[in-house]
Amino acid sequence: MNNKSHPIAALIVAAGSGTRFGDLATPKQYAPLLGRPVLRRAFDSFYTHPAIGAVCIVIQPEHRALCEAALHGIPPENILIVDGGAARQQSVLNGLEALAASGSAPPEHVLIHDAARPCLSAALIGRVCDALLSGAAAAIPALPVTDTVKKRTSPDAPVETKSRDGLYTVQTPQGFALSDIIALHRKYAAETLTDDAALLERDGHSPAFVAGERSNIKITYPEDLAAAEGIIAAAHGDIRTGKGYDVHRLVAPLHDMHRLVIGGIHIPHDKALEGHSDADVALHALTDALLGTICDGDIGMHFSPKDARWKDADSAMFLEHAAGLVAAQGGIITHADLTVICETPKIGPHRDAMRERIAALLQLPVSRISVKATTTEGLGFTGRGEGIAAEAVVTVRLNFGQTEPLSTAALSISKETRKAV
Repeated sequence: MNNKSHPIAALIVAAGSGTRFGDLATPKQYAPLLGRPVLRRAFDSFYTHPAIGAVCIVIQPEHRALCEAALHGIPPENILIVDGGAARQQSVLNGLEALAASGSAPPEHVLIHDAARPCLSAALIGRVCDALLSGAAAAIPALPVTDTVKKRTSPDAPVETKSRDGLYTVQTPQGFALSDIIALHRKYAAETLTDDAALLERDGHSPAFVAGERSNIKITYPEDLAAAEGIIAAAHGDIRTGKGYDVHRLVAPLHDMHRLVIGGIHIPHDKALEGHSDADVALHALTDALLGTICDGDIGMHFSPKDARWKDADSAMFLEHAAGLVAAQGGIITHADLTVICETPKIGPHRDAMRERIAALLQLPVSRISVKATTTEGLGFTGRGEGIAAEAVVTVRLNFGQTEPLSTAALSISKETRKAV
């Protein structure tokens, strides 16, 4: 499993049964939320964060197929999926033990998060990580109680109004030194506590508080899904449109493996596109369009044609890299529209396969991917069959309030690309 050489791992607890969520066929962690499962939204927040290395997910064994479907498009070697136990504490311990045993250098710290909290921000993850790296033994997000608190032990008992002074509600992710939290889970395995920080308190210690977020809600009841949709949509009110254009020359195949690739699909043809990579003109245009939405240069800045690493490279990794940069800024790709311009080959017979391939790469429903083709009526270099061009337009929703986007330097290249090289 790729740990990006970072000392912090994430453990996502998705082994709950969700009994309060209602009698639904799909457990709440796999329920759709603006086109993606709840679990996937929580997962993406950690997977794309530059401070997080390994990501472990604890699930019910019978939910493995649901989990794998939710994580479609993520290389299996980049995820650690562990079976949970009968109770949350046992599930967490199973995940912690798996992280401690993974790789030659286990992470020093771990962030434990409930899959049912899909609205967490990159900034919140960063605050918890910063506290750990600054020396805190444990760090948890907390919010001061603002409502009046009353206590009643039974329907007929008198009502008591409690002081709010010093009262906080806490959230996940909660961060710990990995060795410490494993020891505490083993030590207090027979006790039932409501969160992982309670283990620290049970042992006579206190965690550091970092600022929580009102939007970091936990999905418990069906109506919470609607609230989460509103939070995500409201946070992504900055709607950006990016445009990309690319051209490659058609040439006789240069070697036995030199084939025509458009939209991630090999198309039978007597010529192939010339380029440093596989010269997939369609995916290059889409990559530039995505980079345009976050004002992060162009494909040549990220994957120089002078760099030997990208010789004959699959352009799918370029598109996934750009999508990863968008995700790292909290962006949501909502639509992609691609036009391929050529006389031959005919794109129509391959349109559906292209849409499916691009949808898989961008982790979007096929219904949000448009592929069109046109000719120039015999005019120009495309009309003469000398090359193929492609235009792409993509729509992305970003957090309008984000003032410090994660830079290309911080994220470097995506996990899939880093693994490939």
